[in-house]
Amino acid sequence: MERRTKEITNAKNKRIKIGVIPGHFATNHSHVNYYIDLNQMKRRLKNAKETAQELANIYSSMPIDTIVCLEGTQMIGAFLAEALSSGSTHSINYDADICVITPELDSNNQMIFRDDTQPMIWGKRVLLLISSASTGWTIERCMSCLKYYSGELIGVAALFSAISEVAGIKVNSIFTPDDVPGYASHSPADCPMCKEKQKVDALINAFGYSKI
Repeated sequence: MERRTKEITNAKNKRIKIGVIPGHFATNHSHVNYYIDLNQMKRRLKNAKETAQELANIYSSMPIDTIVCLEGTQMIGAFLAEALSSGSTHSINYDADICVITPELDSNNQMIFRDDTQPMIWGKRVLLLISSASTGWTIERCMSCLKYYSGELIGVAALFSAISEVAGIKVNSIFTPDDVPGYASHSPADCPMCKEKQKVDALINAFGYSKI
C-alpha cells in the first residue's frame, strides 16, 4: 500500500505534510476511501512544531487553561502550549502556564482523569486536540467526559477533519477533505465499496493501519 502514498502539503504552510493512500479502509464506526497518514505531523519534530504554530494562529485570542490531547497529539499539544504562552506580550495567553494532558481509558473503555489531574480540568477552559475526525463520535465522547469533570470546552482542533462542527462547537483543522479530492466517509451499512464487494484493504485508527 505504501507505494500508493501521495504527499500533500498544507495550503498555508508548505512545511506541513501528510500522506494519503487510496483504497477501502475501515475505522471503528465508518468506512473511508483514503487512509490519511498523519504520522509526519505527530511524530516529526519540525512538522509538529509548524503544525502547532498554525493552530496557535487560530487560537491566539482565545483564553486557554488546558489542552487535552487525544490520538497521539501530545507533542503538537506541547508545542501549541508553548506557542500560545510565549508569543507577543499582547497575546491573551502570554506567559500562561497551560496544562497539556491526556485522558486515561478505564477497563470499560471510558475516558477518565485521575484525582491528581482533575484540577487541570475542573472549571478550566479546555481546548481539545485530536488527530482525525470523520464522524465526530470521539469528540462527542470527550465532550461528555469533560462535562462530567466540569471542564469548559472552548474549542476543538484537529489535524484532519471531515466535519466542521460538533454539538455547536467549531472544529478547526489543518487539513480537510478539500485537500484530498474525492475523499468520502460512509457508515458501514451505506458503504458503496462494500456494496460493490470491494475488499477492505486495512483497519485504521489513530495509531496507523493493519492490513487485512
